[in-house]
Amino acid sequence: MTSPDQIFVSAKEWLVALFPAALQPMVGALVSIAAIVAVYPAIFALTTVVERKLLARFQNRPGPNRVGIPFTKIRLAGFGQFAADGIKSLTKEDIVPRDADRVVHFAAPIVLVVPALLALSVLPVGRNMAALDLRETGLLFFFAIGASTELSVFMAGWSSRNKYSLLGAMRGIAQMLAYEIPLILSSIPVVMIAGSLSLVSIAERQSAVQWGVFHSWHVFTPWGLAGFLLFLVAACAESNRTPFDLPEAESELVAGYFTEYSGFKFALFFLGEYLGLFAVAGVATTLFLGGWNAPFTFLDWIPSWMWFFGKLGSLVLFSVWLRATLPRLRVDQLMDVAWKYLLPMSLANLVVAGLWHFTAAWPAALRWPLSLALLAAPHLLLGRGFQKRFGPRVYRYAADPRPAPANPAA
Repeated sequence: MTSPDQIFVSAKEWLVALFPAALQPMVGALVSIAAIVAVYPAIFALTTVVERKLLARFQNRPGPNRVGIPFTKIRLAGFGQFAADGIKSLTKEDIVPRDADRVVHFAAPIVLVVPALLALSVLPVGRNMAALDLRETGLLFFFAIGASTELSVFMAGWSSRNKYSLLGAMRGIAQMLAYEIPLILSSIPVVMIAGSLSLVSIAERQSAVQWGVFHSWHVFTPWGLAGFLLFLVAACAESNRTPFDLPEAESELVAGYFTEYSGFKFALFFLGEYLGLFAVAGVATTLFLGGWNAPFTFLDWIPSWMWFFGKLGSLVLFSVWLRATLPRLRVDQLMDVAWKYLLPMSLANLVVAGLWHFTAAWPAALRWPLSLALLAAPHLLLGRGFQKRFGPRVYRYAADPRPAPANPAA
């Protein structure tokens, strides 16, 4: 009897075995592609409803709760909303500006969605469950294919022949290029310690057991915890999530680089952004949170794919929490965080990872304080620069009789 952990692997092998040997490699690839195209867009559909309902709870208002099965009184607690949104996107008029480059305008959302799906193909979603197992270049492939996002953003802004779209595209490209560097640098310590660029190998390495109870997640080390936090911040910026959603700041640029998009093209941009969010959440899970490994050995009976998608869902919900909590940054603040904090801290974390590796024989009581000190020193030094430039804000109401604080620059 097939264990629940390998039920999908066995189902794929059974299905592929029904075809002639010459066709089996192609059929296996098609089955993996179908699984990716079916699972992640389904998660996207559910996430859109869950995010709206959670934001409504945060903001003390009703969320989606009416859309259900047509011609009945069954409401499904509002979880039919994504179907209504999909039908609306398919039937909505596709308006293209008269002077737009129609070919590039049409290709931009496709260039965004396809690389996101390719990036998801290298994620090991469970034990023996990687659609594309690149044993030597998995992580490199992930970052290389993700770099095409900038191309799609530029295509959308330039082809629209709209100055707001072009401005939003330029701002988006500047942000993505700035945050790609700390995103990659924060993952290098994992490659250094694991000795491999394969995401499958990195997940397998974290299967080791410590103290007879814990699996060796990288986040349970000083360099792993720092790298995870740095990766998380950079990933939010790369996926245009609050507080880094400036490329599509509605209050400033109408809707950013996809101002001139409507109908199903806009829906593809919406899908591509969420697929990118799932991709960075999945690679963060693989690099730092043990991948498909349980945190404790006595929980290994739970299927590995459930652990992976549970962690991925937790990171997505965390991004929703940030969206409901944090205000949007200014452009100068956003760029300063990337170049003046994340980049130096990522470089410092490389030193800490090297120290952790070469002091493996030292007692933990000495390795931990030394590693934390090497991380705390640049954090405090870099943080002081931000505190001097961006001091605490002073708010005054119109009826406040107190005099306004003196302006030191006057």
